[in-house]
This record gives sequence, structure tokens and C-alpha cells, in this order.
Amino acid sequence: MSRTRIKICGLTREEDVDAAVEAGADAIGLVLYKPSPRYITPQRARELAQRLPPFITPVCLFVNATPDEVQRAVEAVPNATLQFHGDETPEACAAPARPFLKAARIGPGFDLLDFASRFPAAQAILLDAFVDGYGGGGKVFDWSLIPADVPAPVVLSGGLSPANVIDGVLRIRPWAVDVSSGVEAGKGIKDALLIRRFCDAVRQADAQLAQADAAAAANPDS
Repeated sequence: MSRTRIKICGLTREEDVDAAVEAGADAIGLVLYKPSPRYITPQRARELAQRLPPFITPVCLFVNATPDEVQRAVEAVPNATLQFHGDETPEACAAPARPFLKAARIGPGFDLLDFASRFPAAQAILLDAFVDGYGGGGKVFDWSLIPADVPAPVVLSGGLSPANVIDGVLRIRPWAVDVSSGVEAGKGIKDALLIRRFCDAVRQADAQLAQADAAAAANPDS
């Protein structure tokens, strides 16, 4: 199987970017939503993204942003993937002509298959808990609500931490995992040790899956 990718979201400080890179994260999230305690300006997003070495992706997160707000961020961080975490339409997500993720807020009765089918251009669907407001609630949703045949890569989010991400990877086998509050010392202030523990836990889960898959391949009739 492909390894599980890791995104550390809500970074606001240079030392936190460095910690994510050193721990082996594949992407960092930069929140451009003013009500969020993790909000940073496009200029600050540029400064943090410029610290990234090659092959680590900056992701700019928006919630119901105007086209001008998205454009300013794209100009500031031209290599960013975009993450739309509000009520954006498929047309609004595609308009910047940049790779994008679309967040789905999962709760009872939510039709994820229909939701994913409406965003065929999304690189992945990010699964988060339904909370008042938009994201950042640190809440784990009921993973049994995720159907097995989502027609897009899945990014598992919502209340992940070093303590539960192994279970999430083993149960869901997502393309990627996304963590924010689960590796924080305070809102917008990351803890380098927690980031390291989170990344190590994801690798441990991947190793367990690889062993299980190898055993199944060696014993197809068992």
C-alpha cells in the first residue's frame, strides 16, 4: 500500500514549520480565515511557506472567502494547494485553477458519496467533524459513517492526536491524515514533541498495515 501522507495544520510560527519538516510531514496548513485563532495573513503565509524544502506542500485554508481573498493568497503562495472548508460551490473551488481539497463536515445523515460526486475536481475530500462554526473543533466524528467506496482520496481529520491516529489509519486507510489541535500546546502554538509523536504513530500504523497485507497475500485462502 501507499504510505499515509501527513498534514500538520494551523501553523503560525517558524519553529513549528521547522518541527513539522523535521518530523517528516508532507504538507503544512496555513489558515487564512480571520475568525480562527490560527489565522495568518497572506504575507505571513508567504514567509512560512518559504521555509519549506522541496516536495513539502503548503496548503492555504479558506472558509467562504471572496475570490479576491483567494487570489491574494495564491499570489502570495503560488505553489500552494487550496483547502476549502466552508460552503463553497464546486465552481468556486475550481475558479482559481489550483489543486484543491474540499472539506466535508461529517454528521448523522450526511451523504458523503453525494458530496464527493459534486466535487470531482477535488484532489481529495477532507473529512472533519460537524461542529458549530467551521473546523478547529478538535472533535472526533463517528468513523463508521464513512462509506467504503468514496470516489476520491480521503484525508482523515477531526480530533486526531498521537493517541488515536493509529486506530484511524488502521480502520479507515485514508490517503492522508490532518492534525491541528492534537499537536498543540495552545491554539496556534504547536508542540514539537507532539508533532514528532504523531508522525511516528502514522508510520507505525503504516507498518502494521504493510505486515497485514503481506500476510494476506501470502495466505490468500486463510
